[in-house]
Amino acid sequence: MMILVDFLNIWTKNNVERFIRGIKRHRQYFVSSLIGTVPGCIGGFTNVSLYMHGLISFGALAGSMVAVSGDEAFVMLALFPEKALLLFAILFLIGILGGWCVDLVVKKFNIKTCQRCGEMVAHPTENNILHYIIIHIYGHIVKKHLAKTALWTFGALAVVEFGLKYFHLETFTSSYKIMFLFLGALIGLIPESGPHLIFVSLFSNGLIPFSVLLTSSIVQDGHGMLPMLAYSVKDSLLIKVFNMAIGLILGIILFFLGW
Repeated sequence: MMILVDFLNIWTKNNVERFIRGIKRHRQYFVSSLIGTVPGCIGGFTNVSLYMHGLISFGALAGSMVAVSGDEAFVMLALFPEKALLLFAILFLIGILGGWCVDLVVKKFNIKTCQRCGEMVAHPTENNILHYIIIHIYGHIVKKHLAKTALWTFGALAVVEFGLKYFHLETFTSSYKIMFLFLGALIGLIPESGPHLIFVSLFSNGLIPFSVLLTSSIVQDGHGMLPMLAYSVKDSLLIKVFNMAIGLILGIILFFLGW
């Protein structure tokens, strides 16, 4: 699945950029959030690239990072596919509305963003199949994603299983569910795929409510933000602040509604 997603991204990259250039500004929230829902880091990387090229707004990028689930999306699809698809759909809708709201706040308070947008050059299309296999499949997916995702998944599942067997984890999570909501938001600040998997595993075992998983999913964005950190630390921190606020507000509301 990782190979398929990566291939589609390479195959459509120039077309996506051309399409983005041709759409009206108010539609970019829909398109960027839709790109963000693609499993893995590809959606985040693509939107960061579009932002660097000045093709989407700061709010559209922030909203798209709400929709991003990182490599954890593959694990959720394996553990609870129907609920995972529902989660992705909800994140997509929150990303659209959230991106629009973020741009309104940025404009109202005259927050300076995107200082260097438009300076980047377009990435070339890879046409050589051998180059694709060596660089993308082996160098990117196998070396950077496969082993790390497998280890994080194994570690998260092992921690939960060990906790259930020896430390009565189910009692602890049922007594302190609200604490896990705030903990999920804090861990979501880490710009890395992996830590979020502990909440995926807890949810798959019925130990935390949907509101906790949603909060964690809104704040975290895998490692899609890493290239953004190299480009602009200020913009990266602002995105995290906005998305943490969105995650906590919606998460707390749904938590007290019994979700």
